[in-house]
Amino acid sequence: MQNIIDRFLKYIKIDTQSDPNSETTPSTEKQWHLADLLVEELLEIGMEEVSIDNKAYITATLPSNIKTDVPTIGFISHFDTSPDFSGTNVNPQIIEDYDGKDIVLNAQENIVLSPDYFEDLLQYKGQTLITTDGTTLLGADDKAGITEIVTAMEYLINHPEIKHGKIRVGFTPDEEIGRGAHHFDVEKFGADWAYTMDGSQIGELEYENFNAASAKVVIKGRSVHPGYAKNKMVNAISIASEFLEILPPEETPQNTSGREGFFHVHHIKGEIEHAEFELIVRDHDKTFFENRKQLLRDITDRLNDIHGNCISIEIKDQYFNMREKVEPVFHIVELAKEAMEAMRITPIIKPIRGGTDGSQLSYMGLPCPNIFAGGHNFHGKYEYVPVESMIKATEVIIKICELEAKKAV
Repeated sequence: MQNIIDRFLKYIKIDTQSDPNSETTPSTEKQWHLADLLVEELLEIGMEEVSIDNKAYITATLPSNIKTDVPTIGFISHFDTSPDFSGTNVNPQIIEDYDGKDIVLNAQENIVLSPDYFEDLLQYKGQTLITTDGTTLLGADDKAGITEIVTAMEYLINHPEIKHGKIRVGFTPDEEIGRGAHHFDVEKFGADWAYTMDGSQIGELEYENFNAASAKVVIKGRSVHPGYAKNKMVNAISIASEFLEILPPEETPQNTSGREGFFHVHHIKGEIEHAEFELIVRDHDKTFFENRKQLLRDITDRLNDIHGNCISIEIKDQYFNMREKVEPVFHIVELAKEAMEAMRITPIIKPIRGGTDGSQLSYMGLPCPNIFAGGHNFHGKYEYVPVESMIKATEVIIKICELEAKKAV
């Protein structure tokens, strides 16, 4: 347990927040700090073909230790953290033998992690939790995944009696801003399939995710003295408000679950002469997804007819539901399920209400379901991870490698 704790703490104390407004890869210079450390560590534990390219994509190989031909399996995680909340000066707290009660993250600011609100906490009574101090995110998304992959590879190297085929690992920047797979060289990676270790609670196994798009709406207004503004002023702020009021209020993140899609406005700013807002569009169903994008265009056209062509909209597809690419090779999901059950973990097979590098990689020719990494409440100050979940995720990686090798012998 201590080995996993020490490795995880080392990773999360390095700030790797990505930046959606940057045009470089990685989007922030500070991501290199962890990337370089990971290269050193992979070499230290004995991995082969360790490489890092000029965009900070890391790959490495654990060679097969059997003579039989076995499919090459990959394991992938991202090392950036979300721009939604600070990742600077992460000061983790370790809660041993969690008693099921409130955890005071920050007494001064009265920030409390409570099972009254976060009911999942009660699953981990008696376990060791790693939390934030209430001022930053934790970084379990996805440094828990990296911890698990590195630890699993180290264990396999130190235990050659466990037979396995060729294993490839990959660590990527900028997943949190939707670019984690943009420069991933699938052909060079050379795996038959892979798993992202980027899920949440123990047992999660996911092979379908949202179809995703982003939209930016810009409104050009006209400022006139309010006392003489009749039929002259065009208030961009008011038009932005009018636009947002047309969106269905029940179709927001806080009002949806399961496979239900949503519109999510996450940035807005404005003055009379200029207003703009950004939102994301999500839906598991491809037809519903297309209808959502069309609704945004229809609202734009309707308000332009009323207010005189003052609104422009830009919609960009981000990623698509990987189910289409994974179902034809469903045995890779069944393999992960078998590995979990062998570790006495109940698989939770459900759609991801979000995205993952695996969705893009699946469409790039690398089928890539998602496995739990153990963390909860990502992207904010209430993030935490049970150490026992990270241990179990590590064991699942090892078992996947072992089971596939046994099938080939």
